[in-house]
Amino acid sequence: MNSAPSQSPTPENETTGRDRILTIPNLICLFRMVGSGGLFLLAIAGWRYYFVGFFLLLSLSDWIDGKLARWLNQRSDLGARLDSWADAAMYAGLLGGAWFLSRQVLQQEAVWLAIGLGSYALTSGFGFWKFRRVPSYHTYGAKITQWIALVAGVFLVLEWSTWPLRIAAIAVAITNLEATAISMVLKDWRADVLTLFHVWPHDRKIKPRGER
Repeated sequence: MNSAPSQSPTPENETTGRDRILTIPNLICLFRMVGSGGLFLLAIAGWRYYFVGFFLLLSLSDWIDGKLARWLNQRSDLGARLDSWADAAMYAGLLGGAWFLSRQVLQQEAVWLAIGLGSYALTSGFGFWKFRRVPSYHTYGAKITQWIALVAGVFLVLEWSTWPLRIAAIAVAITNLEATAISMVLKDWRADVLTLFHVWPHDRKIKPRGER
């Protein structure tokens, strides 16, 4: 840590951002969380293409809030948790809506869905057991998997092909296994861990944000 605060304005700005709750990225996360309920309404109404369009809009908001958090120095542990909750709500809306729109396809792909959902339950359950919080790592693997899941969701709802869903299930399982390994390695809860190698080995010193 620097002893002279005047020589490190960037960390000070980052600290200010971490203390704020009502930031633009957090508001976008809240929009995605609340808006995920709209997916159910569109699916119940049978509006398949509106459902896909709104799902793409929510997915775009996930990309935008991450970019704005970095550009505006508004990254925070609360924001990381909100982002994870909003993502969970969005994918719950996707699966719930797909159940109304493409129930037969979902039933046929139950094994692949079980792989993805089971790995997520394992990661979340282990993280909550160890830290009393659900993990919010946002790894590189998770970011890639989100794009795969986006394609899989569109193909699933429009009933074009089930192969993207199967690929997404495998990607989700691999990503969640890495997240579980990260939880095993970390001594304390931490947000935004890019890969397992960023916290391995177990006794590696974890530097505060802003230090290199």
